[in-house]
Amino acid sequence: MSAVSLKNIRKTYNDGKLVAVEDVSLSVEKGELFGIIGPDGAGKTSLFRILTTLLLPNGGSATVDGYDVIEDYKSIRNCVGYMPGKFSLYQDLTVEENLNFFATLFNTSIEENYDLIKEIYVQIAPFKDRRAGKLSGGMKQKLALCCALIHKPTVLFLDEPTTGVDSVSRKEFWEMLRRLKEQNITILVSTPYMDEAVLCDRIALIQSGKILSIDTPKKITEQYPGKLYSIRSANTHQLLGDLHSYDNTKSCFAFGESLHYTFKSEGPEETRALQNHLTVLRHEEVVINEIVPTIEDCFIHLMSNES
Repeated sequence: MSAVSLKNIRKTYNDGKLVAVEDVSLSVEKGELFGIIGPDGAGKTSLFRILTTLLLPNGGSATVDGYDVIEDYKSIRNCVGYMPGKFSLYQDLTVEENLNFFATLFNTSIEENYDLIKEIYVQIAPFKDRRAGKLSGGMKQKLALCCALIHKPTVLFLDEPTTGVDSVSRKEFWEMLRRLKEQNITILVSTPYMDEAVLCDRIALIQSGKILSIDTPKKITEQYPGKLYSIRSANTHQLLGDLHSYDNTKSCFAFGESLHYTFKSEGPEETRALQNHLTVLRHEEVVINEIVPTIEDCFIHLMSNES
């Protein structure tokens, strides 16, 4: 039995005029670290709120740990941990007071499940008497995770947990998730950061409420059709415009200081022809290299096919 299962889940708002989740089906195995990857407004939070029984779906069915999200909502609330995207702890309570409060809600104590949160709690213990609202972003993140774990859930939902925190805290957080996974906790994490996708066992790419692809990060990148090239020149802005107007351009997107590019018709002669074309247009320092696609490249490709 899967830890989480969704079948044709649909969620709408504004009397059905706004579709947030459309016909989503997926399953997450026990002990898996599963990522829901997509930009803001893709439907990630609506999915998580349905699975944690905070929202009712308009169609379809879903189970968490074998419990139906509608009929067995009380059982689900006892076995899941949920960390919403917005910091939602009591800001006027101290670190220790927040932890004790959430432990009491589930008829447990910090001491009873301390082994589960120990590695995380030791990092915020020096600030246990500080009010939660006065913590840094990284420390708020760690406190929220401790509160979500204090009752020893079997399934943990983390909605964009690394948004707004520095890169060091992001790295530390994912290391904590890996250690939690070793304790046989099923983890579902949503994120708009494509680079975090490779840290998951499997991922679902989502856009406009629809699933674009579900697989391991490696298999998704291996399914990218054709060859992908990185192109640079001294004038990136002009290069982007000239490549978009080139007859053999299939796609061209800005990625930092370079452009990721695909041909309509591929071949060694096409690369040389493009190089000559850019030289005629007086581009300087042109560099064209074949590269390995990233998850973001795959997401853009899949999204383009959907539109």
